[in-house]
Amino acid sequence: MGVTAPNAHGLNQFEEALREGRSGIRFIPKLQELNFACQIGGVPQDFERIRSSYFDHEKLLSLNDNIGYASVSAVDAWTDAGFTMPDSDDDHVDWDTGVIVGSGVGGMDTIAKTVVPMVNEGKVRRMGSRIVEQVMNSGTSARIAGLLALGNQVTSNSSACSTGNEAVIEALWRIRMGLAKRVLAGGSEGASPYIWAGFDAMRVICRKFNDQPEAASRPLSATASGFVPGSGAAVLVIEDLESALERGARIYAEVLGGAVNCGGHRMGGSITAPNPEGVKRCIRAAVSDAAISPEEIDAINGHLTATFADPGEVKNWAAALERTPGNFPYISSTKSLIGHCLGAAGAIECVAVALQLYKGFLHPSVNCEDIHPDITEFKDKIPQKCMDYPELKTIAKAGFGFGDVNSCLIFKKWEE
Repeated sequence: MGVTAPNAHGLNQFEEALREGRSGIRFIPKLQELNFACQIGGVPQDFERIRSSYFDHEKLLSLNDNIGYASVSAVDAWTDAGFTMPDSDDDHVDWDTGVIVGSGVGGMDTIAKTVVPMVNEGKVRRMGSRIVEQVMNSGTSARIAGLLALGNQVTSNSSACSTGNEAVIEALWRIRMGLAKRVLAGGSEGASPYIWAGFDAMRVICRKFNDQPEAASRPLSATASGFVPGSGAAVLVIEDLESALERGARIYAEVLGGAVNCGGHRMGGSITAPNPEGVKRCIRAAVSDAAISPEEIDAINGHLTATFADPGEVKNWAAALERTPGNFPYISSTKSLIGHCLGAAGAIECVAVALQLYKGFLHPSVNCEDIHPDITEFKDKIPQKCMDYPELKTIAKAGFGFGDVNSCLIFKKWEE
């Protein structure tokens, strides 16, 4: 796995940040300058130095933040999986390995800062040849394929906040069908006011904690006031078991199953709100696909964005799993630490899930000391400090995105 998150780059630092409940949300002066109501966000730190340590000048010319976050995370995942980086002049292609790494919005910063101004000024011929690959939706996966010489399916999905989860599910299905031995799956999102502006205009992002950035992302809280925009990337190497065992790979976790659906914008669902029935159907379908019973789920890594939808999400989980507050799984929100990283959210959170299974702990949800009154009966199931949990075996991971789209994955601790 590889991760470039607002609170850490790399698995070791990311695990430390999760255990410590360390926030990656900071005040962003540019947002104040641009008169945003929300002036905070989650942005990977020191990234210029990081990417310059990975790629030469020629490659850096093609890497905006969106593609850069994804490329660094993919290289980290590839080497963490035990593979070596191919030489650029080696013609060998790995036909068994593919890439499914998507974005929610993608190269909006390049469009806004370069394409639109230069076109409007009549300077098209001066734009250079690197623009198309930075703004096309498949630019992330295409760049990764070139870096690693991968020859199986290479594509970029896009399904709002569900993008990262869906990439992992698509990888699972492709491997199950015998069409690939392994797939690099994940999501990325650039850090740009041009990406976040629409959400600010909709008044769905947090505007009450500009002077307290680390306290701003408040999933499950009575004082939640909207999500905090974030950015970053994560990539997971999903591989068939036979191949992984044959080469002696380290296995962080097993992907038991997954499901995706849409609520159809009915029964309370809309572009911005989930249809509760669609959410419950998606969760039940994932559990069924994993061939487990709902009672086997020890913990939930929820979507939980710090909006009005959080209490409803908890109740949907309870209904879908037929679990009461007394026997409900632990539930937590990684977004309390990193904000909502949009197309990268599910992927970063999947890495958090796999690390927690591998190391036997649950990270805290911070800033929810004042549990929302509609879910106070679930308070004991919301860890607010890091929990050692060596018997942890099964975690459900969800994403419910704009467009009334839903995704759910079931991860299990790997045991031979």
